[in-house]
Amino acid sequence: MSVTAMGRYDHAMGRWEPGSRGRLEQAALELFTERGFETTTVAEIAARAGVTERTFFRHYSDKREVLFSGQAILHDLLIDTVAGSAADAAPLDVVAAAIEAAAAVMQERRPIALQRSAVVAANPSLRERELMKLASLATSMADALRQRGVADPAASLTAEIGIAVFRVAFERWITGPEEDFPTLIRSALAEVRVVAAS
Repeated sequence: MSVTAMGRYDHAMGRWEPGSRGRLEQAALELFTERGFETTTVAEIAARAGVTERTFFRHYSDKREVLFSGQAILHDLLIDTVAGSAADAAPLDVVAAAIEAAAAVMQERRPIALQRSAVVAANPSLRERELMKLASLATSMADALRQRGVADPAASLTAEIGIAVFRVAFERWITGPEEDFPTLIRSALAEVRVVAAS
C-alpha cells in the first residue's frame, strides 16, 4: 500500500485524528448507558467514536479502562499536591488540600462524572474495581505522607480519612442537589474535625 493510500486509509478510519481519546470516552459512556456495560463491545465503542479498534487499544487495555483511566490523573494530582504542600503543614491539612484539588478538577467534568457513576453503580464488578482503585489511592497518599516524614499509623490513617471524606462528599455531589464538589469536601472535613475534637 502506498503512503498516499495509507494516508487516505488512516483519515477515512479516523485512526490519527486528534481527540480520539475523548471521543472514545464519550462513545463508551453513551453505549454503556444505553445498552449496559456488559453487552457493549469494544468494536461498538470504536465504531461510534469513528475510530478503529486498534485506536481503542492504543488508548485503553479494555473497555473497563475507559471508566477508570482518569484515576491516573487523579493519582498524580493527589500525590503532587501532598508533595508540594508546605513542610510544616499538618498531615490532615495536606490531605485536605489534595482531595480538594481533585474535587475542583472533577467539578469541571460533573456531567461525565454523573454518567460514569451511574454506569459503575449498575455493575458489581465495576463497583469492586472502583473500591480497589480508591484503596490504591489511599496507599499512594500514605506513601507520600511518609515521604514527608509522617510516621505510621498517622500516615495510613490520615490517607484513609482523606479517601473516606472524598467518597462521602462524592456521593453527596452526585446524588443530592447540584452543589460545588470542593465545598462538599470542606464541609465533610469540617465534620471530621468536629468528631475528632469531641
